Amino acid sequence: MQNVQLGKSSMWVSKLCLGTMTFGKMNEEKDAYAIMDRARELGVTFFDTANIYGGGPGYRGRVEEFIGKWFKQGDGRRDEIVLGTKFAQPMEDASDGANDALGVSAFKMRRSLERSLKRLGTDHVELYTMHHVDRTNDWAEIWGAYENLIAAGKVYYAGSSNFAAWDLVRAQYEAEKRHFLGNVVEQHKFNLFCRLPELEVLPAAKAMGVGIAAYNPLAGGYLGENALNPKAGTRSAGNNMYAASMGVFNQGQHREQLIQFEKLCHELGLKQSDVALAWVVNNPMVNVVVIGPRTVEQLEACVKASEIKLDEATLQKLDEIFPGPGDAPKAYAF
Repeated sequence: MQNVQLGKSSMWVSKLCLGTMTFGKMNEEKDAYAIMDRARELGVTFFDTANIYGGGPGYRGRVEEFIGKWFKQGDGRRDEIVLGTKFAQPMEDASDGANDALGVSAFKMRRSLERSLKRLGTDHVELYTMHHVDRTNDWAEIWGAYENLIAAGKVYYAGSSNFAAWDLVRAQYEAEKRHFLGNVVEQHKFNLFCRLPELEVLPAAKAMGVGIAAYNPLAGGYLGENALNPKAGTRSAGNNMYAASMGVFNQGQHREQLIQFEKLCHELGLKQSDVALAWVVNNPMVNVVVIGPRTVEQLEACVKASEIKLDEATLQKLDEIFPGPGDAPKAYAF
């Protein structure tokens, strides 16, 4: 497993990051433990979770509890794992009152972290990420709270997720005024169907030394083998509700692209999911890739696919099938 520095930080992590959003929702607790065990064996040292993960109303926080139980099995596993969790979303905790709303206030940050640490059974997280931008808040409050948590040893680095390019720039500008490191990584949706980040988010992050942790590399399964002929039990089955909620796919609109993609992969002798993941892993603008396997077999397939190198002819063909947004400002100005 390749290791890389996480953005501008000096902390090394595995190129693949184990995302845990599916735990407890698309598999059982025992499956989550098996996936984490195998990830550790394969050299995946970076785990990503969030305080809301767990399966829906009444289950928020459950995945952090899974990870905490896994850590309690001992044998040095907590020390081996670079752990990141996220906050900002409502947790449906009546004791928070109005402060349960989406946001990243100092109040919410500190309270959310204490609860996450308790569920995770640890006294710190290496990465604490703002799950969404909060444009109603002042960066003096946000960075001040982060500075205190880092000084206390409860958090090592700050991260962001789902930020626009100008949000990233504003955050780093305000951090630099305080002589603070600011964000080291931005977790962002990026795949062959969703290339819009190439327009401004990815270049902005690169210019500031903020790493990109690309999530949803297979577009929720719609860049996999079953996209054209969905099978029961897969994400690509049913009425496309998952893809619609992610804003990435409509089978009718993109069917021709999928047909061409399937043909290309057949010519290469590779699976669609392998090519789609390899394309994200090898993108020079991407720092790490967040995968969300539901089974050990899917995890092993992701690790194997991450080692695939795509030649220039293949990359050019993929650009033809899944064209990018162009370069800013040429894409929308002269």
